[in-house]
Amino acid sequence: MHTTLFSSPGPTGTNEFAMSFTSTPRGAPLARLSVAHRLDSRGHPYDSDVNESLAVITAELCANAVRHGRVPGRDFHVRLTTEADGELRLEVSDTRGERRPAAVPPANPDAESGRGLLIVTALADEWIDRTQCGTRCQQSRIV
Repeated sequence: MHTTLFSSPGPTGTNEFAMSFTSTPRGAPLARLSVAHRLDSRGHPYDSDVNESLAVITAELCANAVRHGRVPGRDFHVRLTTEADGELRLEVSDTRGERRPAAVPPANPDAESGRGLLIVTALADEWIDRTQCGTRCQQSRIV
């Protein structure tokens, strides 16, 4: 795991956690655990709805970054912010800006994959996908 970590109040009263993870099958679970731990330390216990929802959202977006956005030797990035009003934002970015995700049901209802973004849509109050400077960023918000 390549670590770029900071946790500090931002200029507008936000509290931010950011970390880079290797784009390997180990990276997504580590990101989920890191976000869950950070939420617990900020007063959202592991068994709370907020922590459980953001942990699942983190797992789904990070799994997408590893599976669909992987470029050998490049990391994906996770950023969690708590705004002054209590709103939580999670961003996951990878290096494959040309590959756009779609939240559509899998063609085969018995398929083992293809439901991740549908889960994110169900759990997040809002989520967006944007491309910026050649990287793809998926952001979710929970109020």
